[in-house]
Amino acid sequence: LVIAATLLDLKAARLLPSGDVEDEDDLALLEARDLLFARLLQYRAYKQVAALFAELEQGAYRRYPRSVSLEPRFEGLLPEVMLGVTPHKFALIAAAAFRPKEKRTLSVAHIHQHRVSIRETADELRAMLIERGTASFSEIVADCTETMEVVARFLALLELYREKSLAFEQEDPLGPLQVTWVGGTLEEAKAQAHAGDEDEDYGG
Repeated sequence: LVIAATLLDLKAARLLPSGDVEDEDDLALLEARDLLFARLLQYRAYKQVAALFAELEQGAYRRYPRSVSLEPRFEGLLPEVMLGVTPHKFALIAAAAFRPKEKRTLSVAHIHQHRVSIRETADELRAMLIERGTASFSEIVADCTETMEVVARFLALLELYREKSLAFEQEDPLGPLQVTWVGGTLEEAKAQAHAGDEDEDYGG
């Protein structure tokens, strides 16, 4: 403990900016003693492990495995059969075992989705808005069963807005969006929309 405390004190003094070591030889001597002390601890650990192995080896010499065969009185001894299953239960088990298994079906709904036509969706919204005059976005997408259909109707509304057939009104940020038809009659709107436009599909 004295060697360790002195060595720690000298090392701390040398690490400090204002610390000075009185004698460098003392520091080197203590470092050598510290190394010797560590090696002695290692030697002691190896010695203890060797003693443990020697004790286990001596104990193994006093153990002998059993090398005889089974005694004749135990050769034909079988446990009593205890059946807790009635013939009716056996019949049910057999019927369940021989019953054909249902074929597994692998869902591929996540692999492919049907394509949604933006033009067809726009035609449907055009007819609905001309009939109603005004409708909220929630009412427009109320019958949608998939997210892709909601997106397709939103894109169709943007197409109709680009044709200047719709007017949007939203009083509060993130509030209800009201859609109003301002594009004239159904025949005029169809003639304007189908004049040279190409169909566009959404989804895949």
